[in-house]
Amino acid sequence: MRTEPNLTRRVERVFARLDREPERPAHVGMPRMSRHRVVLFGLTLSFYLAIVVAVLVTSWLVAFDWQVMFFRPYQQWPEIHAFLDYWVVLGQRGPTAVMVTAWLGWRSWRQHTLRPLLMFGTALLLLNATVGAAKYGMGRAGPHYATMIGSNEMWQGGDIFPSGHTANAVVTWGILAYLASTPRARRWLSAVSAVISLSVGLTTVYLGTHWLSDVLLGWAAGLLILLALPWCEPLVAKAEARILAVRDRLRPGRRSAEPLPAPVPARTREPVGTPNRPGSRPSALLPQGPHTPRGERTPTTPAGSRRPAGARGSARAGTADPQRA
Repeated sequence: MRTEPNLTRRVERVFARLDREPERPAHVGMPRMSRHRVVLFGLTLSFYLAIVVAVLVTSWLVAFDWQVMFFRPYQQWPEIHAFLDYWVVLGQRGPTAVMVTAWLGWRSWRQHTLRPLLMFGTALLLLNATVGAAKYGMGRAGPHYATMIGSNEMWQGGDIFPSGHTANAVVTWGILAYLASTPRARRWLSAVSAVISLSVGLTTVYLGTHWLSDVLLGWAAGLLILLALPWCEPLVAKAEARILAVRDRLRPGRRSAEPLPAPVPARTREPVGTPNRPGSRPSALLPQGPHTPRGERTPTTPAGSRRPAGARGSARAGTADPQRA
């Protein structure tokens, strides 16, 4: 009975934090291609090329792939097989793209910017272009379709090198850390994306659908895409500006953000006997007789001060006080 109010309060706190999120966060800066990022990009690219060369020349890495395949991890630990069948879906492009697109779409609507969605779309385009070209260009066959023991199985019509599940997990979950609003959120999301991408890659090795070298190359391919995203930021900014300009052109009612100033009413002489509007000052042209309502009478002078005789006489005659007019 006590858990329901506590759960309701926690949900209310979550929504209260979401409501406090700024609509256009000015403190969020676009990542730049710094020296540190350029060096890391170069090291990752070197690792990527080293894996490709090691597989092409049938080095010790290919021999280790065969040892892992003969070990058959799915037979060593069969009790976790059912769980890992579902866990590997976190690297599948369709379900993960839908989930991440929904979250980034909400952020785009909340912050009134298209950058999260455009950056995610750019990352997916780079992923399909680079990983897809490498897959079909080298055509490596998987462990279940191997033809000769000890061979690298290159150019056999396969499409597993590099691992698409692994590269997709790195890009899909890593983009959340890339688009984080605060340094603390970026650190936490980076750790979560690293755990998911590492575990998804090892899960494909456990299930026997990929060689270990496929997973290593998939990690490198996904990391290269994340590191190269700052180079795409100017292009994404231009695309966002053009899309918003087209939207404003199609919806001219939203072109002017500031409301027009209200017209100032002109002062006119009200006819005698017309009651004043509520909240307005009483007209000095109305006769202030004994039957005039209290709200329309001429304000009395403060206590201790005397009104001149001429003013007292003009009030009795029904004329306006020249000093107060």
